[in-house]
Amino acid sequence: VQLEESGGGLVQPGGSLRLSCIVSGYPYNCYIMGWFRQAPGKEREGVAAYDCDGDTSYADSVKGRFTISKDNDKNTLYLQMNSLQPEDTAMYYCAADHNRVLDLFRRDGGNWAKYWGQGTQVTVSL
Repeated sequence: VQLEESGGGLVQPGGSLRLSCIVSGYPYNCYIMGWFRQAPGKEREGVAAYDCDGDTSYADSVKGRFTISKDNDKNTLYLQMNSLQPEDTAMYYCAADHNRVLDLFRRDGGNWAKYWGQGTQVTVSL
């Protein structure tokens, strides 16, 4: 199983970015995916998750600003990030696992999700 993120970069406060994560080789059609981030000196935190039913879960800090979506035909997970703030600066990772409880995966999956991408850096600064 391989996950490959892209779309990170440098953006000014208030700007937008869209992250993508292409999944290949997953042995099942149904699996849960999520976006996690880790800033220097901080623990990894769950940002958003997307399960087999298309249900979503978001961290309170990104609700109303970030949108997670998935294109099953392209095996690609997206994270549309709007109204970015300096506190959103972090390395962003996508992760996948066998289908789990959605909120549990988003909240704790950073500690035990089975498959991970290499990460893409998002920097929000003037």
